[in-house]
Amino acid sequence: MNEQKKSNHCIAAFKESAIKLAIENDQPITKTAEDLGIKKNTLRTWISKFHQVEKPEIKQAEDEHLYDELKRLRKENKRLTEERNILKKAAAYFAKESL
Repeated sequence: MNEQKKSNHCIAAFKESAIKLAIENDQPITKTAEDLGIKKNTLRTWISKFHQVEKPEIKQAEDEHLYDELKRLRKENKRLTEERNILKKAAAYFAKESL
C-alpha cells in the first residue's frame, strides 16, 4: 500500500510539472507532450482539468456578470420593441392621414 501511495504521489507531481511546463512554455502543447513522452490529448486533458479546479470562483463571477448583462439586454430589447411598435403605429396613422 505504501508503494502505491509513492507511485500516486510521483504521478501527481509529474502531472503538475507537465501542466506548469506546458502553460509557462512558449512552445506548442504538442511539442511539450512529445518531449515528456505523453500523448498530446492527455496533456490537454490535464491542463483543462487544472483550469477547472484552479479558478471556479472566477467562473462564478463571470456567470454573474453574464446574468446581469442578459437582464440588461432583455430590458433594453423590450424597450426598443415597444418604441418600434409605437413608430409603426405613428407611420401608419400619418400615411392614412395623407391619403
